[in-house]
Amino acid sequence: MIKLYIISGMSGAGKSQALKIFEDFSFVCVDNIPIRMVADFIDICLKNSVRYKNVAISVDSRAGESLTSFKDLLIVFKKKNIGYKIIFFNASDSVLLRRYSETRRRHPLGKSVSEGIKLERKIIDRIFTVADEVIDTSNLMIGELKKIISVLADIRQPGKQYLNISILSFGYKYGLPNADIVYDVRFITNPNYIHGLKFKTGKDDAVRKYVEKQKEFKVFFNIFSKLIETTLPGYIKEGKSYLTIAIGCTGGQHRSVFTAEKLTGFLKSKKYKVKLNHRDILWHNNCRLIK
Repeated sequence: MIKLYIISGMSGAGKSQALKIFEDFSFVCVDNIPIRMVADFIDICLKNSVRYKNVAISVDSRAGESLTSFKDLLIVFKKKNIGYKIIFFNASDSVLLRRYSETRRRHPLGKSVSEGIKLERKIIDRIFTVADEVIDTSNLMIGELKKIISVLADIRQPGKQYLNISILSFGYKYGLPNADIVYDVRFITNPNYIHGLKFKTGKDDAVRKYVEKQKEFKVFFNIFSKLIETTLPGYIKEGKSYLTIAIGCTGGQHRSVFTAEKLTGFLKSKKYKVKLNHRDILWHNNCRLIK
């Protein structure tokens, strides 16, 4: 038996964000599926209940006149003994107007935003009246919305397993990466100028020992790792699913690599999911070979 959630509501009230949250919870999600295709899609899901165990579909005013058959679709579900829950996302008109103003998007019904909201409320009312849950997102933060959905979908509260951490080492000379947190470790004495270490990396024991014996590194890493550990629960509470921490040095070969390796080990010991990538080791080595 599949777990089916039908997502609906006002445009701008958070339906798209809700689908993203369901995806983070490993649901198969389909946005704006035509009404006439829903029953066939659910039949496909039933035939492969392992792959489509948890499903969330979005049905809203973009369906147009076909929404008149929405209640007939629910009758089909009941005849096939398909359990479902309808979650309707709503917000006050003033909040919807503000959100459209901020994003500068046109209303999907092709009217002015105020006219579109008024018309949409009439069209979508046939779903609103049969909704199992109505969520008003007027004053909700993303983290709060994620918590509400996790409760409705009977999913464990978001924890370490839902935060995907990427740790990236890089060289400033090759440009800044796109990351949530960027930290500069160029204050550490550079192994590049030490005989025998220039062509090694932070993954080599010799470089590791050289960096670790520096007093300033020990003090720094103790504070830095605890700072990261302290802030991660806040990102989880806020609803963040992906976090990238970039650590940079001059060439992205020695200091940043070792620090990234050490931070990865530290966070894994705290049971976080961590993916490590050294952006500029390969680039640096390839350039050296070309020379």
